Amino acid sequence: MSRNRTRAGAPPSARAESDPGEPAPRRRADARRNVDALIEAARAVFATSGVDAPAKEITDLAGVGVGTLYRHFPQRSDLVKAVVQSGIDAVADAGPSLSAEHEPVEALIRWVHRFAELLATKRGLASALHSGDPAFEGLPDYFRQRLGPTLATLLAAAVADGAVRDDIGAEDLLHAITALCQPVPGRGPEHNQRVVAVLVDGLRRGAAVSHR
Repeated sequence: MSRNRTRAGAPPSARAESDPGEPAPRRRADARRNVDALIEAARAVFATSGVDAPAKEITDLAGVGVGTLYRHFPQRSDLVKAVVQSGIDAVADAGPSLSAEHEPVEALIRWVHRFAELLATKRGLASALHSGDPAFEGLPDYFRQRLGPTLATLLAAAVADGAVRDDIGAEDLLHAITALCQPVPGRGPEHNQRVVAVLVDGLRRGAAVSHR
């Protein structure tokens, strides 16, 4: 599968997402399932084989035909972008459920570590994301717009509860975590998670000072 070349034609058997005689809602549901399966498969394959892995490796794992892959993601960059956005969405959407299940500070800590895990998964995509492909130009804004408000809500709740210091904003914290999750030669993602844990500990220990 080429990064920059659109697939011109798929096998006739793969051109229809489902039976044309099926109701439109059923076809849309089938298409959505195929897209989700392809994104999850691509995430796993990219992590083990890199973004240049053969298309068939992805489609075999997803349980769909190669034609279905090219129909939804004509270029490799389309699939990479979808994988990244899906990961961002999952972390952003985790905020409300964490808030509902845990005390404010615990919800914040759990979310921060999920965010760090997301950044770790981007390591395997780094070469593609920094390739200069125009398809990726909007990702930084998407990253901030989806994750910034979630972190702001979690942080505000923890500050209001007196559990963390109140002299750092969500945007600064987002940048700090991102910086701490940059790859370190000879170290794996677990190193970054430990450093992020130190940052979180500092937020909590600073609460006693900032709330005096």
